[in-house]
Amino acid sequence: MADGALSPGVNLEAFSQAIAAIQALRSSVTRVFDCLKDGMRNKETLEGREKGFVATFQESLHSVSRDLGELERLSNLVGKPSENHPLHNSGLLSLDPVQDKTPLYSQLLQAYKWSNKLQYHAGLASGLLNQQSLKRSANQMGVSAKRRPKAQPTTLVLPPQYVDDVISRIDRMFPEMSIQLSRPNGTSAMLLVTLGKVLKVIVVMRSLFIDRTIVKGYNENVYTEDGKLDIWSKSNYQVFQKVTDHATTALLHYQLPQMPDVVVRSFMTWLRSYIKLFQAPCQRCGKFLQDGLPPTWRDFRTLEAFHDTCRQ
Repeated sequence: MADGALSPGVNLEAFSQAIAAIQALRSSVTRVFDCLKDGMRNKETLEGREKGFVATFQESLHSVSRDLGELERLSNLVGKPSENHPLHNSGLLSLDPVQDKTPLYSQLLQAYKWSNKLQYHAGLASGLLNQQSLKRSANQMGVSAKRRPKAQPTTLVLPPQYVDDVISRIDRMFPEMSIQLSRPNGTSAMLLVTLGKVLKVIVVMRSLFIDRTIVKGYNENVYTEDGKLDIWSKSNYQVFQKVTDHATTALLHYQLPQMPDVVVRSFMTWLRSYIKLFQAPCQRCGKFLQDGLPPTWRDFRTLEAFHDTCRQ
């Protein structure tokens, strides 16, 4: 066990005798191998050596059989420890002969005990919290609650009209950015964002959650042969491939599932900072080009421009 104590179901006296029986059994087995190792010695004739070897070997085997029988008898008297920790096959770790060097099983038992305690106390805390009323009274709500803006929907499936309103408000926020919304495959929205005469961005949305972005140059074709937005082809220019990678990183940074409209607005604000992609110098090295590329990284908080290597 983890604390070194035996369970009440174990017979301590039989347990002590069983340990002694194990030592005797190991000694008997050792004598058997010593007999096999020594072979036929100390006899002048071949017949005498064979008889002596057979007699010694039989005596050693009888000792092993006798000690093994005694150990089996004592093992039945020891009793079985209570199964308080159903750890299944992890119990085999206790058979590790180097238990002193790698006490993995005892540590696992201790962690299991702490986990049970944590679950028990968490259940008690949950019951106590559920008993407390978190609702405000009518006097506390007052007039201010009536003026509070209506809570925005937070589910994954939002009404298309709500998504259209959010995108329309964002479009009006940035005059140098134009957003075209389309739904070629049902309710999922696809945006074509044109930022000045610098670049175009294809934004694939699932309701009001952005799934994918592809950044291309202003003069690049963003449509397939059948007139749909091409959401798979990369840009032909390395600079816009870099911006695409950074935009994917930005999607992972701006995460607020409870307020998806804030996430979209924050992402569009960050995207708008690329309006001076080819005009802003790096804020660290002060250069416009590095390895033939302008500063393609924009800080998520300050929106400052950095080369991909200078931002480290």
